[in-house]
Amino acid sequence: MNAPDSVRLTEFSHGGGCGCKIAPGILQEILAASPLHAVPKELMVGTETSDDAAVYRLNDTQALVATTDFFTPIVDDPYDFGRIAATNALSDVYAMGGRPIMALAVVGMPLDKLPVSVIRRILEGGAAACAEAGVPIAGGHSIDTLEPIYGLAALGLVHPDRVKKNSTAHAGDVLVLGKPLGVGILSAALKKGRLSAAGYRAMLATTTQLNTPGEAFAAMPDVHAVTDVTGFGLAGHLLEMLRGSALAGELRFEALPVLAEALEWVKQGVATGASERNWKAYGAEVQLAPGTQDWRRKLLSDPQTSGGLLVACAPQAERAVLAEFARQGFAEARAIGRLAAGAPRLVVT
Repeated sequence: MNAPDSVRLTEFSHGGGCGCKIAPGILQEILAASPLHAVPKELMVGTETSDDAAVYRLNDTQALVATTDFFTPIVDDPYDFGRIAATNALSDVYAMGGRPIMALAVVGMPLDKLPVSVIRRILEGGAAACAEAGVPIAGGHSIDTLEPIYGLAALGLVHPDRVKKNSTAHAGDVLVLGKPLGVGILSAALKKGRLSAAGYRAMLATTTQLNTPGEAFAAMPDVHAVTDVTGFGLAGHLLEMLRGSALAGELRFEALPVLAEALEWVKQGVATGASERNWKAYGAEVQLAPGTQDWRRKLLSDPQTSGGLLVACAPQAERAVLAEFARQGFAEARAIGRLAAGAPRLVVT
């Protein structure tokens, strides 16, 4: 699990780790306030609802999906870090129903602290994830930074009529989650030196699994909305869907898939600082049952790196969605709740 030359990559990560994002809405507020924020008619998806990627209509049959994502290390092995970061960036294309076609590397490295061999392994890991997705890394940009930063600007294609937004869910929809929760908790345990080898393998397996079912969901008309669960945690990204769709939501906590060792650690109080920041940002919009144990709240706000797709589909499509997840190797996909008419608010039972 350790990097060559005795370098611990997670020691460089001071920003909370686990692909965390700035507070919801800040980027949208800044862009909306800019006098240069002109929106062309071809821009199908922009910053309006905090969606996963921008979408630009090229013609009647093609739209371009564009996204970028990068972060500091959540693991010590440089190759694994590269794979996780690249998989995470490509996820946003899949979440829009797109097929990735190309990527550009975003690289910032402390050249006076990291050996070239470590940097090379990070880039090799990213290239391996892109190769698995069938896309080339066609270029990029690198700078000298205080902390290691790696990720991608990813481009994809989707039919304009098949774009899956996070803001088009329907009342009565079933919620299906494609991957288990707990990545942030495992990353916190790893940083404390407490994560087992089995826990690390489970963390690596989920964070490097490409969210390829998103492309198949684009062809399903009864799949109404899709997003991926990343830095704001399950509750945060579901709330984005609820706000954008003007709906209320209900989660069944016992139905949530959770990484086994993450469940053990969170019950012992292990969590990231970002989990607490997430809850402060949106906890007032979440209704928990009286007497809910604190570890449950931490799990709901646990930041996920390269987390699962969250799908809102008509009840008659639930079986097909779960079957598609299973066909593509997502054995822990689960139906976890429902959407209903009402003010945007999340109830956890």
